[in-house]
Amino acid sequence: QALAYDRFLAICHPLHYTAIMNPRLCGLLVLVCWILSVLHALLQSLMVLRLSFCRDIEIPHFFCELNQVVQLACFDNLLNDIVMNFALVLLATCPLAGILYSYSKIVSSIRAISSAQGKYKAFSTCASHLSVVSLFYCTGLGVYLSSAVSHSSRSSATASVMYTVVTPMLNPFICS
Repeated sequence: QALAYDRFLAICHPLHYTAIMNPRLCGLLVLVCWILSVLHALLQSLMVLRLSFCRDIEIPHFFCELNQVVQLACFDNLLNDIVMNFALVLLATCPLAGILYSYSKIVSSIRAISSAQGKYKAFSTCASHLSVVSLFYCTGLGVYLSSAVSHSSRSSATASVMYTVVTPMLNPFICS
């Protein structure tokens, strides 16, 4: 979300970019991202701690996907499902909507550029970010939807690696 906002300012408001995107705002964006991440992790950890499990179960991943852990609980996990779905809507759908809105404004600004070279330069600054956002959301959504339908551990683990390891590793290349 923060990177989409940065691209939006750089392309749609280039003359105001340095005034708007000052160090204070950058720090605030980072702080909000960190706080939301920590609060989300804390909430999900506390929700899993209240579950009880009937037997020893091995989850075939390099880390535990939250929805798979919740599905393995012995007792009613309706509250966990509600909290997990609410968090999904709040922490995945809202940033995606912001990213799509930013890029819709960026595309309209790029279409207004008269030179082909200018359009290419503006689009090339966004293409890498959009590809990583697509990779993240598609693989993450695939993991959560496929675990609700089937228990194919190999494909789910591969998709988990894509959105938890590969996309963060690509961030330095996107920002440089």
